[in-house]
Formats: sequence, C-alpha cells, structure tokens
Amino acid sequence: MDLSTLHALSATDAARLIREGVISSEQYVQACLARVRETDARIEAWTFLDPDYALSQARAADGRRLSGQAIGPLHGVPIGIKDIIESADMPTENGSPLHAGRTPSRDAAVVTLLRGAGAVIMGKTVTTEFACGASGKTRNPHNAEYSPGGSSSGSAAAVAVGMVPLALGSQTGGSTVRPASYCGVYGLKPTRGLIPRRGMSRVAQTLDTVGLFARTIDDVALLLESCVAYDEGELESTPRAHAPYRALAAEDVPMPPTLGVVKTPHWDRMDADAKDAFAKLVARLGDRVEEVELPGAIEQAWESHALIMEAEVAVNLAREWDKGRARLSERLRSRIERGRAHPAARYLEALAQIPRLNDGFAELFEHKYDALLTPAATGVAPKGLASTGDPVFCSLWTLCGLPALSVPLMTGGNGLPLGAQLVGSRHGDGRLLRTARWLVDTLRRA
Repeated sequence: MDLSTLHALSATDAARLIREGVISSEQYVQACLARVRETDARIEAWTFLDPDYALSQARAADGRRLSGQAIGPLHGVPIGIKDIIESADMPTENGSPLHAGRTPSRDAAVVTLLRGAGAVIMGKTVTTEFACGASGKTRNPHNAEYSPGGSSSGSAAAVAVGMVPLALGSQTGGSTVRPASYCGVYGLKPTRGLIPRRGMSRVAQTLDTVGLFARTIDDVALLLESCVAYDEGELESTPRAHAPYRALAAEDVPMPPTLGVVKTPHWDRMDADAKDAFAKLVARLGDRVEEVELPGAIEQAWESHALIMEAEVAVNLAREWDKGRARLSERLRSRIERGRAHPAARYLEALAQIPRLNDGFAELFEHKYDALLTPAATGVAPKGLASTGDPVFCSLWTLCGLPALSVPLMTGGNGLPLGAQLVGSRHGDGRLLRTARWLVDTLRRA
C-alpha cells in the first residue's frame, strides 16, 4: 500500500484497515499530518494542531488494538474539531482574542463520545468570531482567493483537502451546509437535539446544532452514529432507540423517492449560474421531482430566525459585551445591539412559529415527499474573506431543527463547487442519508 496517499482514504476504509491491522493509526495520522504540512500554509484551516500529540494518541490507539482491548467504530481515525467545541487537552478560543489561551477543564459531550469511539482528536479548526462574527483566516481549498464559507470554515476546508477525513462544525444559521457547499464536501446539520451540545459555545441555544463534515455518505453516517446520544440537560434531546445510521444509509430505497423542489421566497437572491446549474439538476431527475409552493406565511420564518438568533447572541455574549466590546468586530457588535433591542413579545412570537412550521412540514414528509431539494447556497463561494456568504437557503431548516445535508453535485460558472441541499423530516436523518445515496447514484447513472 502506498503510504504517501493514505490521507485520501475515507474514514470508513481507514477504520476497517486499522481494525484489520493492514495499516496502523500512526501511519494514517502521519499521512494526514504530511498533508497538513503540504497544504495548510495556503489554506490555514487550523487554529491549534500539535503533531506530536496527535501521533501520541495514534500510538496509544495502536497499542490498545494490539493488546486485544475492545475498539470503537472510529478507532485510530483523526478528526478535526471546530474551535467552539471544548476539549480538555487543547485550547478552545471561540475565534476571538477575548478567549485567547482559554483551555477548558473538560471535554464537550460530543468530544467524549468521539474519544469513546476511538477517534484521534487531531486539533482545533478555525471558526469565525464566536461562530457568528468576523471571518477567520481560512481560505477555500479550491481557490485561495475565495471564502470557504463559515462559520465552520476550517472544518470544511480541512476535510475537502484531505487533512482529515472527518470534522465537527456547528450550525446556527447556515454554518455547516454552506461551507460544505463552497468546499465541495458533504455537510450534515442533523436533527436538532440528536447530538448533545453540552460543552459547545452557545450562539443561540434555540438554533445551535453540531454539524458533521465528510467526503462520503458512508463517512457521514459513521460519524453521525458515533455522535448521537441522549443528554438529559438538553431541551430538545429525548431518549430514543439508537438508529443504525450506517445500515440505513447503505440500504436500497424501497421505492424511488419523490423529492419536493423548494425555491423559497428568496429565489431572486440566487446567482444566475447557480440557478442554471440547479435547473439542470432538477431536469435530470425528471418525474422524481415536483415543485413545492410553500404557504405565504412562511416568509415570516426568516425574520423569526434572525430575531431569535440576535436576541440569544446578545444574552450569551453579555459578559464579552460588558467587559470587552471594543475587541469585538463591528459585525458582531451590531448583531448584539440589535439583539438587545428586540422586545420580549416579538421574541416569544418568533419562538411560537417553530412548532407551527414543523406541523406543516411533518404533513409534507408523512404524505408526499421523501425529502425536499433546494440549493445549499445562493451561489459559489464569494471572492475574498470579508464575507462567508449568504445563509438564506439554510435559515428555514435551521429554525425548524430539520436535518439538512449539502451534497456536492454541481459547479458554478467559474468551476467552484456548489452543493444541492436535501432536507428531511425531524429524526429522519437515516432516511435522508439513504435518499442522498439514491440521488447521487441516480445522477451518476443518468
């Protein structure tokens, strides 16, 4: 086996080869670190990475396997962690100079789950400021003159270029789906509450969701299966039977799915070349798709999303506002100021819209559609690092807590990646992955 190309292995294949003793975790992590050395000066995906510590974790994983101890589904596989998710052995700085050098005393719940599954925590990936403010340093791996998206900038870029096969991000607006689209990888925002958020910096607790990045559907399913857990401290976390996401994603569909194409009231914000690429995608699917007209009242959803996010950001960053507002970006200061001004009655009205919206979407999924199909972003990545892009095609699904997956299926006029977004029913994450596999296979055959 050519060790120089090990970094290109999927997590699924690497875990199997490590389990079978064909390669070691140390070899795989060394290959990923070599890829970091080769590419990260251009991309800058990491805010903290200690190669020696990553290798020591890999050697320990190899030792456990050789001693006959039980190993988990991610045994010896490296993963990047967005720098708003706490880890007791590395800094968690939330993309802000106000938290420089901050090292938590314990792991976030999802990091504990990953360690239990055998993963090697490679390092911390770049986030925008508090996952909702100024852009970070990361550049798009396909063209360094363009944004990788945000706020999970480093996670999407690191997976896209092969520095790690998997990474964690988060989504409060479009912070997983949009960078996945721009970087040409899979990005899953699972059902809200499915993955515990304890130990993840709060942006807006009504909306925050742990996000997943990978280069294959199998790897998305593997990572999801390793991260799901009930957390009694989580408002939306409920005890559920543990779904076999890998098996569900690998199944053949029982019948050809029907997809509802959703343009939303914001279709005019989409770039012309992206509209053209999406129209060609829909045309290739023929009678398996039909356009869905959402009711007029849906237009309030984007205003509700913005109001909830701004109000909760203002509360969650109150200490930073009081003690260090001069070191916050103008973008974040403006967001906090708007949040502080929102009346309580409007905030409560916005919250009350969520269950009403979900009742309507439940009807669509139960009686008509396997998934909804919509663009993941308004176009390809914007040029420069001033903006991480427009989340308008993600906000509705984030507000409702529905699972959404960016699938790398299209390209823009300049050749940069553009994702199609599949949206599923609440807790229908496995079915969504199965539908995504059908979609990819169908287009490949067409």
